[in-house]
Amino acid sequence: MKVSVGELTFDVTMDGPADGRPVLLLHGFPETGRSWDAVRESLVRAGHRVIVPDQRGYSSGARPPGVEAYGMRPIVADAIGILDALRISTVDIVGHDWGANVAWCLATWHPERVRSLTAVAVPHPMAFAWAFHNDSDQRERSSYIRLFWIEGKAEKVLLDEDARRLRAMLTGLSAEAVEHYVSVLSEPGALTATLNWYRAMNREEFVDMPPVSVPTTYVWSTQDLAVGQAAAQKCGEFVDAAYRFVILDGVSHWIPEHAPDQLTAAILNQIAAA
Repeated sequence: MKVSVGELTFDVTMDGPADGRPVLLLHGFPETGRSWDAVRESLVRAGHRVIVPDQRGYSSGARPPGVEAYGMRPIVADAIGILDALRISTVDIVGHDWGANVAWCLATWHPERVRSLTAVAVPHPMAFAWAFHNDSDQRERSSYIRLFWIEGKAEKVLLDEDARRLRAMLTGLSAEAVEHYVSVLSEPGALTATLNWYRAMNREEFVDMPPVSVPTTYVWSTQDLAVGQAAAQKCGEFVDAAYRFVILDGVSHWIPEHAPDQLTAAILNQIAAA
C-alpha cells in the first residue's frame, strides 16, 4: 500500500489482524522492508498487526534531494507520520541496522509512542560512538563508511561490474533477495538517496542523548562484521528501563534473514514483557 507523509509517499506492507497489537519493523542498508518477510509472517501468526515501510530513499516516492534531507530527525518524523496516517498511537518497534538507529531515536524522542524496543545488530548510538572512539577493532569494522561519504565515487564503486561490490555486501542472502535489493538501489537516484543516510550523519544529534526509557531488547550476533563486541557490551548502559541482551552465536549481520526464528522469539519475549 502507499502511505503519504507530507510530500513523500512510502511503500508500506501491512499484514495481520486489524485489532492485533501493532509492531513496526524498520529495515537497514542496503535492504528494504522485504528483509523482514520471514519475521513479519511469524509475528502475524502470533496475532500481531505488522507495519513494514520501505524507508526514505528506498521508496520511489520518498527520495527528496539533498543530503540534509536524510538526517535522523526527518527520518524519525517519517515513521511517526506513517503511524499517524494509519491511526496507530503506540507500537512495539523493531529496527535492524540503520533501522535500529531510527528505532533508538524514535524511542528516545517519542517514548509516548513506543511500548517496547527491539534493536537488532546496531546498539544505542552513544554506545556505538563510544566504541568508535575507544576501540580500534570497531574503527576498523567501520572503515567502509569513509567510502560511503564520497558522493559519486561510492555509487560508482558499488554499482560497477553489475553491482559486484553491492552484491558482495549481501553475501549469504538468497539470490532472489539480492536481485531485489540491487534492482531497487539501481533505480535513478536510489543509491545516492540511501547513501545520504551516511552522509547526513550528525554526531551532534547524539551528544548527551539521554538513555532510552522504554523496555528494550538488543540482539547482537557474534559474526557481525560491522558491529563488534565492545559496542554491543556497552549498549545496556544507555537503557534506563528493563533491558535484555540477546547474543546469537555464529549468525551474520543479516539477522532478520539468517536467524528469523530466533529473532522472532526475542521480539515476542520483549513484547510479552512490556
